[in-house]
Amino acid sequence: MKEQIESVLEAIRPALMADGGNVELVDVEGGTVKVRLQGACGTCPSSTYTLKLGIERMIKEYVPGVEEVVAV
Repeated sequence: MKEQIESVLEAIRPALMADGGNVELVDVEGGTVKVRLQGACGTCPSSTYTLKLGIERMIKEYVPGVEEVVAV
């Protein structure tokens, strides 16, 4: 599952990097994926939307069994 999640994150990273940010996979516990938003994404007021509407939506779409993505 981690490999699949990392693959989805690789597809998302160019968009985040274009805005000065990035995302790091920290851990997977059951159906919960833990990520760390980096750079501009870590302090952006829209980071919650990026996490839930962007990153979480994409991971859930491509990786079966993922229930939630949370920032740590």
